[in-house]
Amino acid sequence: MSMRIISKKWPVSGESSSSLKIFFLLLGTISGYLLIIGKLFYWQLLIGPQIVNEITKQNTKESFSIGKRGGIMASGGQIMAENITRYTLWTDPLLTKDISGEQVQSLAKSLSLPVSEVASYLHKKDTRYVVIKKRLSKDEMDNVSFLQIKGLGFDEEQVRLYPEASSSSQITGFLGKDETGKSKGYFGLEGYYDLVLGGKEFLQKFKVDALGRRLETNKAGLALDGATLTTSIDLGLQVKIQAKLTRGVEKYGAVTGNVIIMEPKTGNILAMATWPTYDPNSYWQFDGSLYRNPLVSDAFEPGSVFKVLVMAGALDKGKADSETKCDICEGPYKIDKYQIETWNKVYYPESTMTDVIVHSDNVGMVFVAQKLGKDNLYEALNKFGFGKTSGIDLQGEISPKLKSSGEWSDVDLATISFGQGIAVTPIQLIRAVGAIANKGVMATPQVAQQILINNKISPIKKEKNRRVISEDASDEITEMMVKAAKNGEAKWTNLPGFRVAGKTGTAQIPIAGHYDAEKTIASFVGFAPAEDPKFVMLVTLREPQSSQWASETAAPLWYDMAKDLFIKFGISPER
Repeated sequence: MSMRIISKKWPVSGESSSSLKIFFLLLGTISGYLLIIGKLFYWQLLIGPQIVNEITKQNTKESFSIGKRGGIMASGGQIMAENITRYTLWTDPLLTKDISGEQVQSLAKSLSLPVSEVASYLHKKDTRYVVIKKRLSKDEMDNVSFLQIKGLGFDEEQVRLYPEASSSSQITGFLGKDETGKSKGYFGLEGYYDLVLGGKEFLQKFKVDALGRRLETNKAGLALDGATLTTSIDLGLQVKIQAKLTRGVEKYGAVTGNVIIMEPKTGNILAMATWPTYDPNSYWQFDGSLYRNPLVSDAFEPGSVFKVLVMAGALDKGKADSETKCDICEGPYKIDKYQIETWNKVYYPESTMTDVIVHSDNVGMVFVAQKLGKDNLYEALNKFGFGKTSGIDLQGEISPKLKSSGEWSDVDLATISFGQGIAVTPIQLIRAVGAIANKGVMATPQVAQQILINNKISPIKKEKNRRVISEDASDEITEMMVKAAKNGEAKWTNLPGFRVAGKTGTAQIPIAGHYDAEKTIASFVGFAPAEDPKFVMLVTLREPQSSQWASETAAPLWYDMAKDLFIKFGISPER
């Protein structure tokens, strides 16, 4: 019997190795694809936006720009404030360390700087940026560029320029910096209209190549220039008044002096002058107390110039007229423990109200105040605008508090009648007297008249004028002021032939709870021509040394300035 043997076939070793290789190859390929897909998912979907953002940041630059600040112009179109381009010259000392002595001398000459100073900048160590000189003009920059000195560069900047310097500083204010370093207007028109004058900011983005070169610009927005203001200031008059005030302060030995000129019908300010003053082009070199405009920011007791307003209130209320006689004017008048006297201790029994204004009679004014009464006098002063700001468009205006009539004692009523014991600002005072000049209608004082922006002119809205006393009362007090100017204590200063309505005021200055008999504020307020006034002007001098009386200081200075106004408005003397 034969036996059949069946044997199982096993793979040879070469075949087994090949199969494993294929298996692992397929596994690796699949894993690789999965890894790539995972990476793509990670890069594109998970962190892709972040990468794109980073790349965009690297290829995009930002440039912060701000529009040019608007200018300030006088009524005749002359520039009172403007922005001009200036240049800062800087050097990289690493590139100028080997500069020749001849080049240093040429650069120093073109900059009007000492050679040693320029050389020290060019040879400084451990820095790559040194400022040599700021605020170069275009011509100065061109002169330096012509020298072709390697390592010099320029930065452009906008500089605020005030051509009239100290002649108009209290009107314009100045452009400074805020706590963040941004430009900001302070005081005057610069402060009041800061948002209007200031250019609008714009953040511009643009793409750059690998070398940082600009490729394109996003023009979605533009930096807008600020508006330009046109004012009512007569610049020629302003300069003349400032010069005359400065000479007047020196002549009379005053500590300070102020002048304000206004059109009574419109409230437009024609000129404002103060002394001492400062230069807004270099404001940082002056004491900060000079930045305030005392015509709107300082209060004083007005003295006898205030009498015309109290009298006007009495005339308006029908409590007196020009011929009403004073029955207490034969001598000093006692109230409580105080004795009211006239300024020269001369008394006029049975004085008319016109006489009271002409003689500037304190006792006569007490008579008027008593006729009016506390409530009526308070009402009159409130109508004239005391106790609240005038609304003038200059930054820094204040308003001294006007106590209610219920808080007044009999002594308060008496002293207020002749301008003591009450504080006002010069702008409040001239606004009120301007109402007398304008037939009893009061205008709000204003400096800026119109705005120019994007070649479009827009007038600045003004508050409506309002009546504060009747026209009859205005005419009556005006005639009293004309007689005071002609026949009062300052009659020697009156210009013959000119119908000026005016009033002097000499107020003692309160110091440490009492009035100093030697220190005074001398004032003169007036308008002309009396029947149709073209201007109203207030002049004040603090502590004049040549004489304490306004009739010998403020009045002659007022008339000296009025001559320029007569010429300006074509006011001729009567025959």
